[in-house]
Amino acid sequence: MKSIEIKDLSLKFGDLTVLESLNLDIIDGEFLVLLGASGCGKSTLLNCIAGLLDVSDGQIHIKGNNVTWKEPKDRGIGMVFQSYALYPQMSVEGNLSFGLKNSGVPKAEIAERVARASEILQIEPLLKRKPAQLSGGQRQRVAIGRALVREVDVFLFDEPLSNLDAKLRAELRVEIKRLHQKLENTMIYVTHDQIEALTLADRIAIMRDGKVQQLDTPHGIYNNPVNKYVAGFIGSPGMNFMPGKLNGGGTPQIAIKDLNVDLSRYPFANGASVDGADAWLGVRPEHVSVGRDAAEKAFSHEVEVEVVEPMGSDTLVWTTLAEQEFRFRMDGQKDVEVGEKLNIGFDPISASLFDMQSEDRL
Repeated sequence: MKSIEIKDLSLKFGDLTVLESLNLDIIDGEFLVLLGASGCGKSTLLNCIAGLLDVSDGQIHIKGNNVTWKEPKDRGIGMVFQSYALYPQMSVEGNLSFGLKNSGVPKAEIAERVARASEILQIEPLLKRKPAQLSGGQRQRVAIGRALVREVDVFLFDEPLSNLDAKLRAELRVEIKRLHQKLENTMIYVTHDQIEALTLADRIAIMRDGKVQQLDTPHGIYNNPVNKYVAGFIGSPGMNFMPGKLNGGGTPQIAIKDLNVDLSRYPFANGASVDGADAWLGVRPEHVSVGRDAAEKAFSHEVEVEVVEPMGSDTLVWTTLAEQEFRFRMDGQKDVEVGEKLNIGFDPISASLFDMQSEDRL
């Protein structure tokens, strides 16, 4: 069952088109993440769903009802903003109950909803405090609680963790995931942080220039990006890209400078290689093997270590392959020195190929 349907949605500010003929179906109870760089239109789309922006064209349906021109309060949504937007003069309890009082909800029901939200978010000891007495993480819990007490079908999150430090972001990320598992409501979450997207989402919609580039599960987007942009956006550090020319005769290969990479095991998207076509070969740093393991891969080559970045559990190594900058991960417990020669290898079955012109997956 569809919770939200977005049909041919467009938004323009004068001559500037922010969203263009966008279509998106969100399943009931799904956690959908809108992911993209700043200015891609993800927050704008969320604000259109919330009713904070009037669309130029198209329709928005929530739970089967056309809400395109309805006021935000009539859409059955609860929204959590990047800024906590708490009333500083009110206690936590006052912030949680304020909207319900204005809506005429009976006192007994308000008390019940506030108590339930406080228990779920573990903020019961904070109810008498004011926002100035709370940490950033506690304030964001209260902001989430204010949306929670509305008992709506759809929750919208606009980069709610971006103002928090890394440790607190990781902790609240887990809490939001637990909240979704407990409530089973539809949640739409905007972020530019791919870690948040990959860990939270049932599906991710990667946006660019007001359009959805790919809508898929985190596993599908990571392993089968539809184009070079998606491939480069997902993954930290990013995917290595090397330009080459495809040779489909006999054993399919891609020639990259003086190197030839066997593509006989590569799953071409169209079922066949494109002979003579210019293409990008994409290899994720974590898919590269080092030392003895490299010799067992379909492609292996000796490289010289140029830069070493220790990262604790693993080490990121920078080198040059076929006159291109190339990065790969190593076990963080193994010593490696600048100038050291290493044998590296990868299996093209875990690589990606993209057309040089269209940048679409091959």
